[in-house]
Amino acid sequence: MAQIICLANSWKKGERCIAGIEKKSGKWIRPIYSLYPDGQVPEDIRLIEDREPALLDILDVPLGKYGPDFGFESENITIAPGKWQLIGQVQPKDLLLYCQNYPYILHNSEKYVTVPFLQSLHFQERRTLELIYAQELSVRSLSKGTRVKWKGSLLTINGKSLTDVTITDPIFVQELESGHYPQNPCLVTVSLSMPYRPFDWEDDDPCWKLIAGVIELSNLSESDLILVEMIRVGWDIKQGRSYLRSTYNKCSRLQLTASEISEFLNYLKSLPNSCV
Repeated sequence: MAQIICLANSWKKGERCIAGIEKKSGKWIRPIYSLYPDGQVPEDIRLIEDREPALLDILDVPLGKYGPDFGFESENITIAPGKWQLIGQVQPKDLLLYCQNYPYILHNSEKYVTVPFLQSLHFQERRTLELIYAQELSVRSLSKGTRVKWKGSLLTINGKSLTDVTITDPIFVQELESGHYPQNPCLVTVSLSMPYRPFDWEDDDPCWKLIAGVIELSNLSESDLILVEMIRVGWDIKQGRSYLRSTYNKCSRLQLTASEISEFLNYLKSLPNSCV
């Protein structure tokens, strides 16, 4: 069994694709049902007491050791026999620790990544899932006959952007259709689709970037904003703790006094954006 923080439960060919971060290792996992060729998880497997896994749920999922990589993915693990269980939930702010500061949102500044490019990378570098702290998330609807698609654009605190990509989070889409608008900032799970070639496509097979999960953040404390600033300047937890030990003789921001929190936050704000 693996304990996974659910960060995506998105549409996929009539079923759902589930993905999340393993609590223990901090690594992404995409549970794969062996009888479905494209990574869909059928309802009779994924439902927990007749309800869909929700974002922020901590799921106990029976998994094997390996899974099909479909030639370009690294996060897939085959689902093993047994029932999925809900064992708790996390707070949105707790996920800030899992945001990483890569040079681009999923490898490049385009809306897609080609299969040959992913295959050129070392296996563990083939990222097809990423959690983004979005300072701004904007949306628009696109009508196509009787169908309505929702597109999203996001901007990070480092100025990285992803523009006009499809939103596949059913719950968030349902909220948008009822008139809701994103309450920024947000945590956004960006994923890569299976290869899909539009009819006039002439390049290598593209995997399209999707907004697979949206978690709105509100009322972040100064202590939480320290983590946001650490993302911006490219500090990891080890660097943050090292600074706290050398400056305050403390090993966690939770041990800081109110004045020390403000001082540390202002120091981080004075640093330039990461050049990673």
